[in-house]
Amino acid sequence: MTKYSNILFTFVLILFNSNCQAQNNVYNATANKELNNRFVMLLETPIDSVGFPRSMSVKTGVIKKVPSKDWTSGFYVGNLWQLYTLTNDSKYKESAEKWIPFLEIEKFNGGTHDMGFKIYCSFGKGYEINHSEEYKKVIIKSANTLCTRFNKKIGSIKSWDNRDKWDFPVIIDNMMNLELLFETSKLTGDDSYRKIAIQHANTTLKNHFRKDNSCYHVVGYDTITGKVKSKNTHQGYSDDSSWARGQSWAVYGFTMSYRYTKDKAYLKQAEATAQFFINHKNMPEDGIPYWDFNAPTIPNTTRDASAAAIMASALLELYGFTKKLDYLNYSNKVIRSLSSDKYVLNESVSGPFILDRTTGDWSKKAELDEPIIYADYYFLESIIRKQSL
Repeated sequence: MTKYSNILFTFVLILFNSNCQAQNNVYNATANKELNNRFVMLLETPIDSVGFPRSMSVKTGVIKKVPSKDWTSGFYVGNLWQLYTLTNDSKYKESAEKWIPFLEIEKFNGGTHDMGFKIYCSFGKGYEINHSEEYKKVIIKSANTLCTRFNKKIGSIKSWDNRDKWDFPVIIDNMMNLELLFETSKLTGDDSYRKIAIQHANTTLKNHFRKDNSCYHVVGYDTITGKVKSKNTHQGYSDDSSWARGQSWAVYGFTMSYRYTKDKAYLKQAEATAQFFINHKNMPEDGIPYWDFNAPTIPNTTRDASAAAIMASALLELYGFTKKLDYLNYSNKVIRSLSSDKYVLNESVSGPFILDRTTGDWSKKAELDEPIIYADYYFLESIIRKQSL
């Protein structure tokens, strides 16, 4: 094991044995050794200007790489920045700096709502570390581009273009892109970005949630009247089912929006949906949900490590606001579960990924029960957030 792996191993050991007032944490040293080895493997990926790691097939060893326009392109660079934060090892920082220029073109891409995922998870994380004026300019330009998708009549940012099923679709995932707008208002002193983010959050709050506080995946709007035309799913089991990752996007998005606005309605919804999620009758013992809470073949269906990681990160922030131990307990459980050999990729598997067992798009039978880059991103973020406690 390398010197910086030993440093990280010691850090993770301390981290996972700390903050035990809520519950007893059983730490598996072997699992953390494997985890450290996975971290180091992120440095072994050669620079590819048109191929950012997205997912891989463990069976075949084939890594799926995507161009910058793909919604997942920013996560690999974000993972490198976060590993630099965790280890203070300059190799991660140097690698991030080499990869990040190939994402900059996306600041002009007005054909997608995924600007936050692509730019804030890469340039935003980098800016937190180096306060680069060049990174700041990219963030601001990207926010301007994202704002072109905002419809005043509807009060939302459009998610997808060229979809026959919807004139103006808005997906719950879109809440995650609001951080880019909130931060841009802070960087520029221009409140217009913040106002758009708040309008989008308010429209989502009004129309995306069911009585049980679960959320729909897609809400379709009429561009003339601004009214809701349909409520559907695109990646869940059915229109009325609860797609696990969608619930996590909702809790994360409204917790983050509360951070910037202190609007108690956002906090209330984040807590309500969090309770729906963590107390669901179909939640497995280890806290890693099935890909959809209403999948008819439970328990004989795939899990979604990404949904758990996103929720764990969100609930650590929510715990900071509420001091409710339910949220800390769930996050502890998830971090512990995801750090075990049940979810960490075995070191014999070569690839720039940390976790296994994420479900991508069930509707397309794509990326089922595989390593996917965004699960790693929110897993690392949850470790960093736990450290801050």
